[in-house]
This record gives sequence, structure tokens and C-alpha cells, in this order.
Amino acid sequence: METSTETRLTPEPDATEPLLRMRGIVKRFPGVRALDGIDIEVRAGDVHCLLGQNGAGKSTLIKVLSGAHQPDDGTIDWQGERIRIIDPQAALDHGIATIYQELDLVDGLTVAENIYLGHERARWGVVARADANRSAAGLLRRLGHPEIAPATEVGRLSSAGKQIVSMARALSHEAKLIVMDEPSAVLDQHEVRRLFGVIRELAAQGVGIVYISHRLEEIREIGDRVTVLKDGHTAATGLAAATTPTSEIIRLMTGRAIEYAFPDRPATPPSGEPMLAVSGVSRPGEFRDVTFSVAAGEVVGLAGLVGSGRSEILETIYGARRSKAGSVTVGGRRLRAGSVGAAVAAGVGLCPEERKSQALVLGESVGRNITLASLTRFARGGFVNRRDERRAADEQVAALDVRPSDVERHVRTLSGGNQQKVVLARWLLHDCRVLLLDEPTRGVDVGARSEIYTLIRDLAESGIAVVVVSSEIEEVIGLSDRVLVVSDGAIVHDGPAAEIDEHAVLDMVMEGKTAA
Repeated sequence: METSTETRLTPEPDATEPLLRMRGIVKRFPGVRALDGIDIEVRAGDVHCLLGQNGAGKSTLIKVLSGAHQPDDGTIDWQGERIRIIDPQAALDHGIATIYQELDLVDGLTVAENIYLGHERARWGVVARADANRSAAGLLRRLGHPEIAPATEVGRLSSAGKQIVSMARALSHEAKLIVMDEPSAVLDQHEVRRLFGVIRELAAQGVGIVYISHRLEEIREIGDRVTVLKDGHTAATGLAAATTPTSEIIRLMTGRAIEYAFPDRPATPPSGEPMLAVSGVSRPGEFRDVTFSVAAGEVVGLAGLVGSGRSEILETIYGARRSKAGSVTVGGRRLRAGSVGAAVAAGVGLCPEERKSQALVLGESVGRNITLASLTRFARGGFVNRRDERRAADEQVAALDVRPSDVERHVRTLSGGNQQKVVLARWLLHDCRVLLLDEPTRGVDVGARSEIYTLIRDLAESGIAVVVVSSEIEEVIGLSDRVLVVSDGAIVHDGPAAEIDEHAVLDMVMEGKTAA
């Protein structure tokens, strides 16, 4: 019989009243008890890290705190007083701001307009744009990003830039508590360093931070205390972030010990004629003269900073961007530039960074998301044979161990790791020969990461040529047979993954110089 993982640890004595105390929080949805008595305390000036696998209850808990959900039971004490947070505006009025992983910015508005959306700077009933721009500039300087112009349309910013704007919006409400849901997911290591500097400054000013991340090394670096959720329960609370062993945190999250390791590389690197060949491909302002090849069964990783051009390279290979020079060939056949249809027909599949907005139809079933690229296979006389479609989807769900295994379930209800498996299943069903993976483990918990790593290696061993982009250098090196380092739109290194380390990659991406 499995031993209970619930642990109640008493934090170090502190005479001050917690800024936030949530006790016995329960939240039910039809057929599921998402939260079953959650306890958490956050003190002013603390960085309190919230951990748990996908589906553990983290998102539901922060939605209760932000007023998006109403708890069915339990209490919330704020600055020593019992309160009810009836809606998101009430949370902001109390000084509780939440930055969600899926940013809720309006692309058509400027940076300043997004920052002050809903509480516009106005004089005599007229929006004071100049005042808003000055105030927004001050917030952006405080966040270490004075280069972001307040008058710029948010839609023109990178993912990292949008994350910074969302943080500035939270600060504009003079928040006493800021909840950050995977804030580093779209940031490179340099940006993460700057983010941590801002978090430490806010904590020193007495602001409480609830920090959610799947990157356990971040928790140890930035956190003070840790609460671990598992299956809607508090598995542990009051853990010291700096001293609690990683193995213990993983055990509390999963209920079992997990060796967080990458699959073994093949003893003999894959060789032979390239399955994918990229020659002299360029897009002015993004990348230039990109040349590399990938053999069948080989995993090639692209390492580089956010904005270095790595994701744009993948999108150009896939045809979502049109190259201005060079060529892409798959299996010796040259692809038409800027044509997704030609790439897909040749056997190229892309799992994009933003899977929810760019890869999945969230209102559709798991099964339909899997068969989306292969519907012509099931067409008979202009109609889709639902029985054959269902059978094919069932086979992919079983092969990739998608959980839950119900292909009729809405894909939006799956965890991040299982949603990623659905995207992979789509391309496997389409007999993919080249698989392009952009941030394959973004927003995926530590247990599911190990599964996806093994799955990627299994796909390569089946003969698929795989290209991986990741912000985590350790992940690029650990997954790949060969590593390409991209700096300022150019490949500055191409060599075996076993012959390079994280420090060497960082030196190249930061300085733009090749390895010795």
C-alpha cells in the first residue's frame, strides 16, 4: 500500500502576521474535486514557491485567489482580516495581482494602454496619454527594460517583451502580493537573471510573491518557502526552498521517486543521407545563411537566446515564414518556400512553442486534434468515416500513453504534458519524416518531462529526423546528438552534444563567438 505523502511542516517562528493565509480551500467542478482542503501562508517580503504536477490544483488555487473562481469551502485572511474575493477587480482592489502563463494582453493596443487597461490615466475625463507613457516608462525601467517603448503596439513585441509588459501591469496596481505563473517560460537565461533581480527588489520592499514554476533549479535560487500540491491536496507546506532536497520535492509532487535524466544517446551517431537539408536560408532582420542537415534518426538541438532567430528558423523550414534566400529539402526533394502545405505533404511536422494558440483546437476533442492533419485519409465520398478516425486516434493515444485515454474528451481539459503528446500524435499519424519541436517541455511538470524526453528519443530511433529548440541549454544538450548554437541570427557552432557543455554554449550565445 502506498504511503501517504502529506507532510505538515511548521515554518520558522515569525512574530508577524502572514500577508495571506488560505485555509481549507475546497473547489468542486462537475465530477471532480479540484481542491480538497488546500492550506498556504505567504508573508510580506517572501518569495513563496507553489509546486505540483499538471492537474495538482495550482491553476485552480490561483484563480480562487484572483477572484476568477469562488471557493466552495475554506477561508482567506488578508493582512489579518477575513475577506471574500468576489471577482478579479476585488482582488486588485485588495492589492493582489496575478500574471497568468497565458498572457491576457491586447495586441492592438500600445504598451502603456495595456499597462493601464481598466484603470486609465485620465484628467477631466480625458485619457492622459503623455502621463500614462511617462508612468509606463518608469515601471519598465524598474523592471530593467527601458528599451521597451510605451507607445509601441504590444503585438510587435516578442514573447519575452509581452511578459515584461504583463509584469508592469501588475506593478501599476501597487500590488502587495503578485502571483507569477511560469514567468520564466518564455525568457532566456539572461532575461531570467533580470527577472530574479526584479523579484528580489520587490521582496525587499515588502511585496509578497507567489512563484509557480516547473524548473526546480529556479525554486532553489529565488524561493524562500515552498508549498507542494498533489491531486488537489497540500502535500507539504513550509519547506525551505534552499535546503529541501530536489529528490524530496519530486517525491512529494509525484508520490514516487523519479530520476530526472535524459535517455541514452545511441552509441553510434546516426549518419547517411540527410533527411532534412537546410542550405543558405536567410530572412533579413531575423537570421542569415543558415546551413545544416539532419539525418534520419538524429536529434539536432538549436540553442540560443530568445530573439536569436532559433524559432524563426523552425517556422521557415515549416513554411510558416518565407525565406528570402536558400533552400530546404526533405528526402532530397526541394520544398516550395513559404508553403506550409508543401512542407506537410513532404512529411514535415511542427510542434510550436505556443501549443494552445498555435497547435490545438481547444474546443475540439482529443481525437479530432490528433486526426486534424490526416482527415483526407478517412474521407469516403466526401464524408469522414468516424469509425476509422476514432480507431486511428485510439491507437495513437495508446502508443503515446495520453492520459486520460478518452479521445472524446475536450483537449483543453488535459495537462500540458498530455496536450503536447496530442500534438506529437498528430504528426505521427501523418507519417512525419521531419519533426520540429519548439520548447517541447514548456509548462510541463517534471514527471511528464521525463516521459516526453523518452518519447522524443523513441521517435528518433524509429527513423524520424528531429530538430529541438529549447530555452534550457541543459535540455538541448541532454536530448540531442548534435548541437547548433545560434547567436544574433547566425549559427556559430555545430558539433556533437557530448563535446560541449552549458558554460561553453552560454559563452557563445552571449558573446556571439565560436567554440575554440
